[in-house]
Amino acid sequence: MNPNKALWEKGDFTRIAETMRESGAALVAKLGITKGMDVLDLGCGDGTTAIPSAKLGANVLGVDIAQNLVAAGNERVSKEGLTNCSFQEGDAMDLQALKDSQFDLVVSIFGAMFAPRPFDVAKEMVRVTKPGGRIVMGNWIPGDPTLVAQILKISSAYTPPPPEGFVSPMLWGVETNVTERFESAGIPKENVSFLRDSFVFNIPGDPKELVALFQQFYGPTMNAFEAAEKNGKSAELKRELEELFVSQNTSTTPGTTSIPATYLRVTVQR
Repeated sequence: MNPNKALWEKGDFTRIAETMRESGAALVAKLGITKGMDVLDLGCGDGTTAIPSAKLGANVLGVDIAQNLVAAGNERVSKEGLTNCSFQEGDAMDLQALKDSQFDLVVSIFGAMFAPRPFDVAKEMVRVTKPGGRIVMGNWIPGDPTLVAQILKISSAYTPPPPEGFVSPMLWGVETNVTERFESAGIPKENVSFLRDSFVFNIPGDPKELVALFQQFYGPTMNAFEAAEKNGKSAELKRELEELFVSQNTSTTPGTTSIPATYLRVTVQR
């Protein structure tokens, strides 16, 4: 079993996703989605990009490894009254339920990057994309000074070292690694392009409230706090994160938080 299933079912990522809705819709608006397109959202969570894609008229399938997020996505679709969007469980490394050349567009925003076998992920994304179709990934960038890369960097200092053979998900944020993975899946390197973009985390509360959301609901941060607690360092971890969030808050309205995080947007032409 993919160990990420337990990680992403551990918390309630919907609480984090709620802070990312505006950026999800803004990204989808840039993807040239038209009515009737067949779109796969891989590692879809509860639909931050899948639902805006469906609202543009695409036929959208969201696939996620976490059962609770699939259920939350289907509940959101029902409430929105959308008949052209559905969610199901699946593993980005083995999309056995999906046919070859099934989708015009495959999207994975901070999703498939966390699967343990990246070459299998690239192979599967290419397999289910129609010839002439596209793959778009959003991946966090290692060492980037903005929010998410710094959360993961700080958290890693409080957790045990990863097991032997572990491949960091952050390598999906390195252009040479991404190109190599898609080349291994049969994509010429000139068909892989990159740009840097931002997702913004917005809440109607102060930055420390956003830290609390990550502490309570974001699997990797939850694990870091559990490990820090065993070493008597949870207060130190919380202080580091609060300093980070306060320093990166760009909101000029008291009592609100708006923090941009830079990511690598990958576009693959099939």
